[in-house]
Amino acid sequence: MKRLHMNVLMDVVLRLRRGQSVRGISRDLGLCRNTVKKYRDMALTEGFLDPEAPLPGVEELVERVSGGLAGRAGRPPGAGAWLGERRELVEAFVKAGVEVQAMYERLRSEHNFPGSYSTLRRFVAQLSGAEKEVFCRIETKPGEEAQVDFGYAGTVLGRKVWVFVMTLSWSRHQYVEFVHDQKTETWIACHENAFRFFGGVPSRLVIDNLKAAVIEHKVHDPVLGEPYRRLARHYGFVISANRPRTPRHKGKVESGVHYVKRSFLAGRPFADLQAMNEAGLLWVREQAGTRLHGTTKERPLVRFEETERAVLGALPTEEFEWVSAVQCRVGNDCHVTVDGAYYSVPYKHVGEQVDVYVGRRIVEIYTKTTLLVTHEKAEHRGKRVTRLEHYPEGKRAWLENPPERCRERAEAVGKACQELVAALLSDHVLDRLSGVHALLRLGEKHGNERLEAACRRALHFGDGSYRRVKSIIAAGLDAVPVEDAAASQPVSPNEFRFARHTATFFDGGQR
Repeated sequence: MKRLHMNVLMDVVLRLRRGQSVRGISRDLGLCRNTVKKYRDMALTEGFLDPEAPLPGVEELVERVSGGLAGRAGRPPGAGAWLGERRELVEAFVKAGVEVQAMYERLRSEHNFPGSYSTLRRFVAQLSGAEKEVFCRIETKPGEEAQVDFGYAGTVLGRKVWVFVMTLSWSRHQYVEFVHDQKTETWIACHENAFRFFGGVPSRLVIDNLKAAVIEHKVHDPVLGEPYRRLARHYGFVISANRPRTPRHKGKVESGVHYVKRSFLAGRPFADLQAMNEAGLLWVREQAGTRLHGTTKERPLVRFEETERAVLGALPTEEFEWVSAVQCRVGNDCHVTVDGAYYSVPYKHVGEQVDVYVGRRIVEIYTKTTLLVTHEKAEHRGKRVTRLEHYPEGKRAWLENPPERCRERAEAVGKACQELVAALLSDHVLDRLSGVHALLRLGEKHGNERLEAACRRALHFGDGSYRRVKSIIAAGLDAVPVEDAAASQPVSPNEFRFARHTATFFDGGQR
């Protein structure tokens, strides 16, 4: 039987003493007639219904009547009483460091504990003397703060849908948008749409630790994603990232998300995402904005229009640059692929995952918060945007020194070098570009003057190969003057063939 509060019990006894019927008391006090009858019987037994007898005090009345109720009810003791009788057992578990869940399972299996896990948890908390956590409600000024969050909103046409909610902390006016993902570009676009909806920008945004905004959350030094950081700089707001697993720090928007689910989404089918968003904004203006808010006791839209709108920060005149952000892995060719185009990255980062921020005109590539390179955005799919310095030195020689570039470098060395390089590159059978690269590197190592002298000597004797030029420099023959061209024309190597008779190479031959 239901136990009555002492004030209600006193009211029941006074009404019975005045002669009111059980039915009348039940109707007036909202009690079950059987409950009123049982309390009447107990009060009658104790002699409290005699109008001439003095009525005892409230405490005595409750003790005598409720005591009789406990004796008659015959109910087994509750879980709390059960735990109280076995306090020493529970204290032993606590002292041994047994977790509450494990304690609950052992009490059920070994001692037939009749209560719930929550009852045990509360009892253990009382034993440990832990104080209840106290919260401090933070009040803000108009335009000072907005809270932002994503919440799961079910599915539309088989695709998952999330609801983005931005709630102005002072007025409680909110912006609602439904999306299919929580990517960085979606996160940023929702912010821009919210600012346009409000017609201004709050000074501070309180956010959760979703990856689109926070790369890594350290207790006092959260690491923000670069696109979101730049969005804050562009619109002029400060980001306040919550500690992980503390949704109460942005309770206003948490309540706003729950309100959207309970009031707007519950039981409403939608044809598509566009219809969902159109209906959502209409609901914000006509229902959510005009309701009497439970905390402020005022209508959010009225507070916003009359006070908060005027103190929001002005919207920027220039469009925000960023469009999207993706994560890519750097390929062995030192490039990442974004939207079908290829952008180079320094070779030291091959195999690493990088963040690529694609703007309307530029593409920036980061590793966490470190900028690696900025490229102009590719004009079309399939285009390569490459910086040669991103390749290792030995690999980029081919790209830095095509035949045209080699001819230019040879011309800078001298006439003989230019002639020799032209002869090597004009070979129609064998590709001698690698030999030309090696030849020009001799100038970097030994100086252009020695290279030019060696090329001149090699041409004079009719052997313009890289090996011959290298051997001339190695032997120091580049310092030996070549005979004047007017007195001695270069001789073909064929003229020195068979200068001695073959018989001289064998024993007994004529020498």
